Amino acid sequence: MGARLRVFLTQQQDKTLLKLRIAAVPQKVKDRAEVIRLNAHGWYVEKIAHFNWTPQTVREVLHKWSHLGMEGLWESPGRGAKPKWKESDIEFLKECLKNEPRTYNSLQLVQKLEKERSVKLSADRLRRILKKKGLFGNEREKVIKENKTP
Repeated sequence: MGARLRVFLTQQQDKTLLKLRIAAVPQKVKDRAEVIRLNAHGWYVEKIAHFNWTPQTVREVLHKWSHLGMEGLWESPGRGAKPKWKESDIEFLKECLKNEPRTYNSLQLVQKLEKERSVKLSADRLRRILKKKGLFGNEREKVIKENKTP
């Protein structure tokens, strides 16, 4: 068993952490705020850890609070993989799809993007990006509607 960790909160800090329960913040931030409040109200690390956390995670949250304060509740910027594409690459594909008379599948678009812009993406990833932007999957419906006979 490690040394007992204990944080002390002012009334203002306790109120602020309590307000985070209903605020529009990520769930992780709410959980971390609750861990800090429980510890300040006398709960030990091991007892708090029974809520699906390991004791080490609880200790990390308490140490971050001690060193960083409120900033320690949020994730550090820069986590996760950075996108390999830029918005200008998607604009380039939009122009290609709009101006060229032929149709492309996602594999052909990936090859065009790699050849013209030196951006390497998988066909599946490009398909997800285009679908999210609303640029993929609607053209067939337009063609069918235009070709229907009344």
